[in-house]
Amino acid sequence: MLAFFSNAAARVRRDEKGATAVEYGIMVALIAVVLIAAVTLLGGGMKDTFTQVQCSINHKTFTPVAAGAAAGTATCA
Repeated sequence: MLAFFSNAAARVRRDEKGATAVEYGIMVALIAVVLIAAVTLLGGGMKDTFTQVQCSINHKTFTPVAAGAAAGTATCA
């Protein structure tokens, strides 16, 4: 009986696949949180940058955001 428990305990200690999967899951979740935070914080500024590039490609005039206006409100005319 003691041998059975010893073998079972040895198998449990060697089998770390479940623990590794949990660690990778935690890392993926943390990376997702960081990406969501970065997009939320930089979203308006990024939108203005892409609008400026679009204006340049279409040979139009880019009108930047007025002081005090919300980010992401630049126009292309």
